[in-house]
Amino acid sequence: MPLIYGRSIGQSLPRLGLLRPCNGLASLQPCGRLGAALLAPRIVTRRSYADVKLDLLALDSKWRQKWASAQSDSSTNGRIVGAKGSKDGSKYILPMFPYPSGYLHLGHLRVYTIADVVARFHALQGHKVLLPMGWDAFGLPAENAAIERGIDPATWTRANIARMKEQLGLMNGSWDWSRELATCDPSFYKHTQKIFLLLHEKGLAYQTEAEVNYDPVDKTVLANEQVDADGCSWRSGAKVEKRKLKQWFLRISEFRDSLLKDLDKLAENDAWPERVLAMQRNWLGKSTGAMIKFPVMAFSQDVHAAIEVFTTRPDTLFGVQYLALASTHPVVAKLAKSDPELQAFLDTLPGLPPDSKVGYMLPHIRVVNPLAYHEDTPAATKQSIPVYVAPYVVGDYGEGAVMGVPGHDVRDHSFWKEHRPDEPVRYVLAESEDESTATLANEPFIDHGFMTEHSGLYKGKSSKETGEMLVSMLEAADLAKPVEKWRLRDWLISRQRYWGTPIPIIHCGSCGAVPVPDNRLPVELPEVDEHWAGKKVGNPLEHQTDWVNTSCPKCGGAAKRDTDTMDTFVDSSWYYMRFVDPHNKDAPFSAEAAKANLPVDLYIGGIEHAILHLLYARFIYKFLMTSSLVAEGAEASAEAPAEVHEPFTRLVTQGMVHGKTYSDPSTGRFLKPDEVDLSNPSKPMVIATGQQAVVSFEKMSKSKYNGVDPTDFIAQYGADATRAHMLFQAPVSEILYWDEEKIAGVTRWLGRVHDLALKLKAASSEESLSPKAYFEDLVNKLDSMSPAELAKWDADAAIWREVQKTIESVTVSYNKVYSLNTVVSDLMSLTNTLVEATREGLASPIIQREALSALLRMVAPITPAFAEECWSILTLGSDSIFAGATFPEVDGTLPLLQPRKQTCAVQVNGKLKFAIEIPKPSSTLQGDELKDFIIGEVLKTDEAKTRLLNGPVDVRSAKKTLVVKGGKLVNFVL
Repeated sequence: MPLIYGRSIGQSLPRLGLLRPCNGLASLQPCGRLGAALLAPRIVTRRSYADVKLDLLALDSKWRQKWASAQSDSSTNGRIVGAKGSKDGSKYILPMFPYPSGYLHLGHLRVYTIADVVARFHALQGHKVLLPMGWDAFGLPAENAAIERGIDPATWTRANIARMKEQLGLMNGSWDWSRELATCDPSFYKHTQKIFLLLHEKGLAYQTEAEVNYDPVDKTVLANEQVDADGCSWRSGAKVEKRKLKQWFLRISEFRDSLLKDLDKLAENDAWPERVLAMQRNWLGKSTGAMIKFPVMAFSQDVHAAIEVFTTRPDTLFGVQYLALASTHPVVAKLAKSDPELQAFLDTLPGLPPDSKVGYMLPHIRVVNPLAYHEDTPAATKQSIPVYVAPYVVGDYGEGAVMGVPGHDVRDHSFWKEHRPDEPVRYVLAESEDESTATLANEPFIDHGFMTEHSGLYKGKSSKETGEMLVSMLEAADLAKPVEKWRLRDWLISRQRYWGTPIPIIHCGSCGAVPVPDNRLPVELPEVDEHWAGKKVGNPLEHQTDWVNTSCPKCGGAAKRDTDTMDTFVDSSWYYMRFVDPHNKDAPFSAEAAKANLPVDLYIGGIEHAILHLLYARFIYKFLMTSSLVAEGAEASAEAPAEVHEPFTRLVTQGMVHGKTYSDPSTGRFLKPDEVDLSNPSKPMVIATGQQAVVSFEKMSKSKYNGVDPTDFIAQYGADATRAHMLFQAPVSEILYWDEEKIAGVTRWLGRVHDLALKLKAASSEESLSPKAYFEDLVNKLDSMSPAELAKWDADAAIWREVQKTIESVTVSYNKVYSLNTVVSDLMSLTNTLVEATREGLASPIIQREALSALLRMVAPITPAFAEECWSILTLGSDSIFAGATFPEVDGTLPLLQPRKQTCAVQVNGKLKFAIEIPKPSSTLQGDELKDFIIGEVLKTDEAKTRLLNGPVDVRSAKKTLVVKGGKLVNFVL
C-alpha cells in the first residue's frame, strides 16, 4: 500500500468534492471559487499536511519514467554520464558487481545505494561520472543449480540477471546500462581469454603438477579458502581429498614486491581501510629470517643428510626441543612407504582441523641442533632432537618444517605439553637482562628480550643481536643463510567445471601446449543439454569429443582442447577495466580509454573480498597497465614500475546488514514470523507459549527467518524513503541493524520538506538577488534599522548561518562516504530551522526559498525522485535538478552573519534562575566596561525586572556581581 503523508483529504474536507488532481501525480489543488479561497494564504502560521498528499511510490514511478525518456539525451539522468577524455574532472564510482543469484538482498541495497548517492553527489558538483553495472555470472553455484533443476546454467543465470536488473531499476539508481556486461557472455570472456594468452606469452601463465584440494562430490578443485576448518567442501560438505593434478597457474609471485610496496601508497590519507591493508600484507606474508640446517641422525633409514627449517626467530635456536614436519614433507613421504603406522596417521589428517595438537613422532630419525657443534653450547642444546609430523605445519610455507621452541611460541608450547607433559620447557630468553622479570609459569615468552643462562656465552645479550650473530656463525659453517620468504603462492586458476571461461590452450602431442590463435577466439562453451537433463555431476567438457578433438594451430595435426575452465576470480580481476570500453570487439579495452578513465576513483564492497579478489585485481591491473595493451613495448616485470599502478584509488568497505530476530526464551529456537504476536511491537509474544520473545539482531539468513526482501520494502515505503532510512541508521562501515519501524521518522521528515516546497513556491520580487548580495546590501544598514527590520535580519541570518554550516558539514560527509548517516541528520536539523522560520513568519521569502533550494540540492543524491518533485514545485517546473542545478557551496557570508544577540544564563548565589537573550557585546569592550554593559542589558529585560528587581530578590543590593564567559553567564551574589 502506498505510503501517504498527512491526514486523508476526506477527513479534512468531508463532502466538498472540490478536489481534483492537477499538475502531475504529487499535487492536489482545490478548484473553483471556494478552492481559490482555500489557497489564498501562501504561507500559513499553522502547519497542515491535509492540503496535498505525498505519495512516494507515485513519485518513484513518475520520475523513473521521466529519467528513462531522457536517456537519449547526452545528459542521462542529469550529469551522470560516461567519462570521456581527460581523467581530470571525471569520477569513476564502482560498487562490486553482483553474482546473479536471482534476488537482491539488503546487503546489495546498501552497497548500491551508497554508490549511487556518491555518484549523484559528484555529478551535481559538475563532474562527469561513470557508474556502470554488470554481472559476475560464471561460477559453481549456477552449475550446481543447473544440475539440481536439470536446465542449462546459461538459462538459469540469464533469468536471474533479468530479475535482479528489474529489482535494481526500483532503487532509483543512475546506472549506465549502456555499459552492462556479464562475464558469461562470449563477447566478455573472449577478452578474458586474450588476457590469459598475454600472460602465457610473458611466461606468467604456466601449467604444472600440484597437490590440490579436490571435492569428490562436486568433482572439482577447491581453493584453500573453500575448505572449512573440518576439511570439508564449503558447498557439498564432502571431505576434501588431496590429489596431484596438472593445473594452470598465474605467476602472481612475480609481482609480489610491487603488490607489497604499493600498499604504502594505498595507506596515504586513509584511502584504503587499515584492516584491509593489514589483511593484504598478511596474505603476501613477507618474512625476513634464516634457513637453518638440522643434521639428521637416521637409524637404518635412507633420508636427507639435513632438514632445512625457515625461521624468523634465530635468537630462539638454543631453545629448540623438537622439529615438526608437514605431512607433505619429502622425508615424511619417503618414510611413509615403509611405515604403515605413519601412513595410517597421514590418512587421518584430512579430517582434522589445522590447529589440531595431534602428532606422530618419527621412530627412526632424530636431528641435531647445528649449535651442538660449538664447544661452548650448553649440554641441553647438544642433545639430539625428536622429529614429529604435525598437522599445524603448513607444507607450502617455508620448507614444510618448523623448529619447535616450546618456551617461546604459543603453538609449540601447546604441542609440547600435549606430547611431552613431563619434560621441562627450556626458556632461553627473558624479559630483563638479569632475568629478574620471569615469564609466568607454564606460559611461553614470545617477545624479544635478553638471552638467559641456557644460551651459553650469549647470556645477557640482546636477543635480536644474538640472532644475527648466530646466523653469521652458522653461515660460515654452511649450516644457515639469511633468506626472505613469502606466504603468497602462485594463483591456481584451473577448475574442473563447465560454467567458466574455457582455457584457450590446445594440447598437441608434437607441439605441446599451443595458444588458440586470436582469430579463433572466443573458445565458446559447447551446449551440453543432455548433461543437465540427466542431472550429472563432474565436468561435461571432458566428454564432448566433437569439442575436445581439434587440430593443432602450429602443425595441423590431431590435438585436444584443454577441458579446464578458469577460476571466476579471473573474470572479476579485470571487469572494471572492461567497463571503460565495453563495446570494443578487438581488445579488452583501448589504451586511450584506459588512460582517460582508470583507475577507479572509488570502489565500494564488502570486507569479505578484502584478500583474494582485491589481490588478484591488483595483480592483473599491474600486468595489463604495463602490457602492450596500454604501454606499447612495455614489459611486465617483477620489479616495481616507475609509476604506481593500482586499480582502485580509494576503497570503502560497508558493514553488513543484520535483521531483527525473534527466538523462544525456553528453547532458543528461532521463530518464524507467524509464530510471533506483534500486536504490541515493544513486547513480541511467542504465540504457542505466551512468553515474551527474545529480540536480537543477527546476520540475515533463511534459518533465522529474519531476511527482508528489499523489493517488498520499497513497494511499501518507496525507494527514496528506503534509501534515506538505509543511510541514516548507521555509519557506512558499521553493521546496520535493520529496524523497519524507524523509517517512520524518515517519512515524516520528507513530508515536512515537501510541505515547505508547497509553502515557498511563490515567486519573490527579490528573486534575482542572491543571498550573498542580499546580506551584503543590508549589513551596513543595521545601525539604522527599526526593531521590526532587525527582527527580520536576525531571522534571515539565523537561517542562512544554518545553511552555510550544513553545506560545509554535508559536503565533507559526502566526500568521506563513511559518514553519510550524518548527511541525513544534518538535513533534518536544517529542515527544523526552516519549518520554525515559516511558523514565525519573520524571515524574508528569498532567504527561505534559497535555503530550501540548497536543502533540496543537498538531499537530491539520497532521495532523487523526491528531490526532483520538490524542485519542480519550488521552481515552478524548471529542468531536472540533476540537469539544471549544482551542489551548493559556501558563499563566504558567515562572517557577516554573526548573531546580534547571545544567550545569557542568570544565576543568584550560584543557582540558575533563567536564561535570556541580550545584545552581543562589542569585541572592544573589556573589563569593567564589559561587566557594566552585560549587567545593564540583563536588567533591562522584562524577565529581570520581574524576578530580580521587583520580587523577593533585589539584585541591586548584591554584594558582588560576576560576569564570565564574555557575558554568557552572570552571577549575583547576595
